[in-house]
Amino acid sequence: MSRVKNCLILAAGNGTRIRSVSGARPKPLVEFRGKPLLEHIVTTAHRAGVERFTIVVGYRSDLIRAWFAQGRLSDIPVRFIENRDYHKQNGVSALKAKGVIENDFLLLMADHIFETSTARLLLDQPIAPGNVILAVDSRIDRVFDLDDATKVRRRGSQIIDIGKDIPHYDALDTGMFLCTPALFDALDASLRNDDCSLSDGMRRFAAGQRFQAFDIGDAEWQDVDTPEALAHAEACFGLPHPAVYSQAHGAEAHLRA
Repeated sequence: MSRVKNCLILAAGNGTRIRSVSGARPKPLVEFRGKPLLEHIVTTAHRAGVERFTIVVGYRSDLIRAWFAQGRLSDIPVRFIENRDYHKQNGVSALKAKGVIENDFLLLMADHIFETSTARLLLDQPIAPGNVILAVDSRIDRVFDLDDATKVRRRGSQIIDIGKDIPHYDALDTGMFLCTPALFDALDASLRNDDCSLSDGMRRFAAGQRFQAFDIGDAEWQDVDTPEALAHAEACFGLPHPAVYSQAHGAEAHLRA
């Protein structure tokens, strides 16, 4: 049985890169295989053993709250935290949970699709006080949109650097973290002009040799940040949505022309 039962999901961003598919909806409500992305994230983590969810919302949070109010996931305990600074980086969203989450927790992104087995294995990893474990993918040649991916450099099981633009890397950040509450202090210390990214905080763990990597092996995952990434995820996890596939296929054909 999984030891960690709490999950923090970051769902505050405005998702400008997927606006042609999302329209006026926030990105967490974009449909993937007939259901909102956020529903997939919550139900997959719940199947893996998570019992309680805290979701940081911001852009069009009224629509996300209204969707949950319909009772689709009424059997799963969910609480919301509002981030009115959703235009800032994702570290600010995570910091909104400081003082709310006081035990070890799973940290997820509302636009990263993953397999139940991956989350279950990550939840079962032993984590030392004050540390963070990141699920990473070492199959760099298979990633969709490498330029946009957050890169990771390891030394053994330790992560020694992380960021989108680091010159040397041997794995990719899947957006799934097993965290201790020490994350919030690291993010606090990383603030510059009241802003910071998750990677800013994670580099502090790396500097202190408190940042471990968990390789997901052959498991599937996808950061759904654009219509093309959504179509790719549909193909990996199930049949593609015709409208999304057509749009993405047309964009790829244009790039090849």
